[in-house]
Amino acid sequence: MTASTQNNEALLQVENLKMHFLIRGGVLRRKVGAVYAVDGVSLSVENGQTLGLVGESGCGKTTVGRCILRLLKPTDGKVIFQGKDLLTAGGSVMRKSRRQLQMIFQDPFESLNARHTVGDILAEPFVIHRMGDDRQRRQSVGELLERVGLSDDARNRFPHEFSGGQRQRIGIARSIALKPKLVVCDEPVSALDVSIQSQILNLLLELQREMGLSYLFIAHDLAVVKHVSDRIAVMYLGRIVEYASAETLYESPLHPYTQALIAAIPDPDPDKRDAPQPVLQGDVPSPIHPPAGCHFHPRCPYARSRCKIETPILTPYPKFGNDHLTACHYAGRLEEK
Repeated sequence: MTASTQNNEALLQVENLKMHFLIRGGVLRRKVGAVYAVDGVSLSVENGQTLGLVGESGCGKTTVGRCILRLLKPTDGKVIFQGKDLLTAGGSVMRKSRRQLQMIFQDPFESLNARHTVGDILAEPFVIHRMGDDRQRRQSVGELLERVGLSDDARNRFPHEFSGGQRQRIGIARSIALKPKLVVCDEPVSALDVSIQSQILNLLLELQREMGLSYLFIAHDLAVVKHVSDRIAVMYLGRIVEYASAETLYESPLHPYTQALIAAIPDPDPDKRDAPQPVLQGDVPSPIHPPAGCHFHPRCPYARSRCKIETPILTPYPKFGNDHLTACHYAGRLEEK
């Protein structure tokens, strides 16, 4: 069983998604290797809910998001959105689907055109999709600015005239302009001050309630993901290693990697921790030459010979049923400890 088969009526279902970047060398530019950025990812996002996708930098989270939106052409797999596979869809289907799929980028400055005013930036989605006339577009821009907490005079200013948090509000306004169904949030608060992060997160939650949005929330900070997610998928070196509801994952993490990530969350009261917490050792292996078997075994304190040979499959853990899946040969024994 995979994460994407749990709910056949999910808004988005990703099945066995792979993105391998070829490495070419020599005079004839022949293939000499590949970067296995995404290597068989399956997940689902339900209507009106948020799926958090977490993991260390370089694990392939952003690549998954870009493949879902077809900003990258995946090597293999399926991306089923509202019953249609986007990876095999023709031009007319994709044009309709793109109105329902939007993205919030990590860098709130680089993602905005520095030569355009905010008014032009927010009007562009309506121009591209030929929606409304100039008067209607101007009215829509004013409504978007108000919805994200900016004044109407912001439309005549340029991105460099705003703070990082304000620029991210502009990016959010652009992402909701066409009233999408799914928004891919690619680390939308990681570049912001901590005090501003909470404001942006609360804005995203408010927009979700008002508009019925679904989010794929990509981040490396599990404390942030816990605050906004209904379900969480933990990713390591191109693969999903654990998949569960947010509450279950934080209360009973099964995979050693998830346990280490949760242990790394700062606690204002260290005395609350009754036992030593696992600490990750070493660096993430290269996605060009990923380890055989379980990709995590070189850094896992519980690894055994089986882990070095046999690739664990993402399967339900008996205690929690389909609500909690993990890819670890010894998850049960670890959970008992």
